[in-house]
Amino acid sequence: MATATQNFRQEKDSIGVKKIPADVYYGVQTARAVENYPISGMRANPSLIRAIGMVKYAAAEANKELGLVDAQRADAIMKAAREVIVGKWDASFVVDVFQAGAGVSFHMNSNEVIANRATEIIGGKLGEYKVHPNDHVNYGQSTNDVFPTAMRLSSLLELERLYPVLDDLASAFNAKGKEFHNIMKSGRTHMQDAVPVRLGQEFAAYAVAIRKASQDIRHAADSLRELGLGGSAVGTGINTHPDYRAKAVANLSRISGQKLTPAEDMRWAMQSNACMAQVSSALRNLALEIIRISNDLRLLSSGPNTGLAEINLPGLQPGSSIMPGKINPVMPELAAIVSFQVVGNDTAVALAVQAGQLELNVMMPTMAYNVLQSITILSNMLRVFTDKCVRGLTANEQRNAFYAQSTVSLATALNPYIGYQKAAEIVKESVKTGRSIIDIARDQKLLTEQEISEILDPVNMTEPQIPKEAARHREEIKAKSK
Repeated sequence: MATATQNFRQEKDSIGVKKIPADVYYGVQTARAVENYPISGMRANPSLIRAIGMVKYAAAEANKELGLVDAQRADAIMKAAREVIVGKWDASFVVDVFQAGAGVSFHMNSNEVIANRATEIIGGKLGEYKVHPNDHVNYGQSTNDVFPTAMRLSSLLELERLYPVLDDLASAFNAKGKEFHNIMKSGRTHMQDAVPVRLGQEFAAYAVAIRKASQDIRHAADSLRELGLGGSAVGTGINTHPDYRAKAVANLSRISGQKLTPAEDMRWAMQSNACMAQVSSALRNLALEIIRISNDLRLLSSGPNTGLAEINLPGLQPGSSIMPGKINPVMPELAAIVSFQVVGNDTAVALAVQAGQLELNVMMPTMAYNVLQSITILSNMLRVFTDKCVRGLTANEQRNAFYAQSTVSLATALNPYIGYQKAAEIVKESVKTGRSIIDIARDQKLLTEQEISEILDPVNMTEPQIPKEAARHREEIKAKSK
């Protein structure tokens, strides 16, 4: 099939003969794809390459066990696939992430690299294909069951990097919740004064949000574990041994360390990629929470002299080319920027998932690229966000205490004692005169000093409690007003 000519070799496929650099491990179909799709310059995520290597190893092992591929070739395929799994041949996966449908080009890139390397292992030369990419490496397989399997598995593998990062971020927020537990501040709703809250309560709630988002992602990821490997071209299992499917999936589960099972219905597994939408939407929801929290951190740290200035973020770099000494909240900004990309990726995945027709959804390359990119950039961003922002932020206790005492919503605590209407009048006077709620309540002699200190103590407002003597006070106020 191939002959070496100077620095090139010739390979032939169903379209014709083509020159290929003599020393590359990919073959003619990959070379055509490189020419046809010069789109982004971006290559497959390493986790997808790792996953396809695992699939090829599992398939070769099953075919060897069933006597469908001879032991010499099967062993060579498994050795070559193992090298792919550990990243030895990443540079040989050269097809752009934006390519023809179903991932055929990426799949043939994989088959050709493994076939050429396996040929070398048994004493052949590149391009001789003593181990053939279609007849041996791809025996009993199709892009239509291999690519979705690799896509699901690579997502599971990449998520293993994200989970500990989320655990670390939740722990960091929880630690700040404990550190700031005794720091009182004004709550804010509608960006207006609200009743007091502990700064620690705010941060503890951030920890809960991250933990819940992580749980949702883990739950969604479970849908990736059901595989259509063995379905071959349209989910019917054509050209496969009856025992191949179970053996291949069991092998893949062992090799990957992931709990994987054959799909309940192979046709469904080929037609539907709803599992990718589930994972992508869970990642999007995490991104939405990160955007919300990053917005809070930017607001809370705004200033230092003309903003809220309730917390201080670590100063990481100069923030302006013209304003000396300016320090910007770069990590929350980064967190939002990355999260916006994840939200956009989810839209692309959703459109791809709904775009299948009949026995196959050919839009899988964009699902794989976007989901894997979302996991990767979230993992990398949240790691630095935790280390360079959350762990090092501090509180301005005096500023928080000032706001806790200044909020007009302190009057809310008076509701059970003097009624909503009377409390509203005190708020209006406070806003008009600038005097505090406490001072006005004292001047009007609505409560004793002891009652004022107990009822209007911001600390007492941050936990559920039954107002004592509230009914008696309200009756007394009504009696005085008659």
